[in-house]
Amino acid sequence: MKTVNAVKAVNGDGPAHLVWDWNGTLFHDIDAVISASNAAFAEIGLEPITLARYRELYCVPIPRFYERLMGRLPTPAEWDHMDLVFQRYYRDHLIRCALADGAESLLRSWQEAGGTQSIMSMYGHEDLLPLVRGFGIERRFIRVDGRTGPSGGSKAEHMARHIAGLDGVSARRTVVIGDAVDDAVAAAHVGAHAVLYTGGSHSRESLAEAGVPVVDSLAEAVAEAERLVG
Repeated sequence: MKTVNAVKAVNGDGPAHLVWDWNGTLFHDIDAVISASNAAFAEIGLEPITLARYRELYCVPIPRFYERLMGRLPTPAEWDHMDLVFQRYYRDHLIRCALADGAESLLRSWQEAGGTQSIMSMYGHEDLLPLVRGFGIERRFIRVDGRTGPSGGSKAEHMARHIAGLDGVSARRTVVIGDAVDDAVAAAHVGAHAVLYTGGSHSRESLAEAGVPVVDSLAEAVAEAERLVG
């Protein structure tokens, strides 16, 4: 694998920083997501969907995704029930999921080259931490944040709090790497760059609409991040 060359400090701004998304990016869980989604859809009589269809329709906030499937927004009761079913099935399936190809080596190389990195995920914080620790990669990050509060919203405000909690990190020398258009929205919200990866929830076509670089591997994502902050 290509050795990462983390971009060094420029004009006192500090080294380049990567903010990694977790689900669908570092953590290859799309099969668990599809299984859990179809279980939730079945609760209100929707037909199961394929991965390709999921990627075509997926968006946040999540109730809008369900609206695309149902032709209307779910009622609060439907949303609460579907979310409960999704989370239960997802937890049952995630034990068979692994890190994305090359993720561990990329994290190690970036850290050893002098770059910093963190995780900002919309997965619940109390569930995220044991997963990250279980893969033995927590030491690669200066901060790991999951979602606090209700599920289903946008990442933008969570990202703002995440960046504010990173000592010595400049937003303009930060690159958010994720698998959803919402990752690019969150990056723009804080004045950071973004690179989107096709291994998760969106199709390449829908990711391209965000107007940021789109790549097919995490190695390409890191290389693109180096270019953006170079």
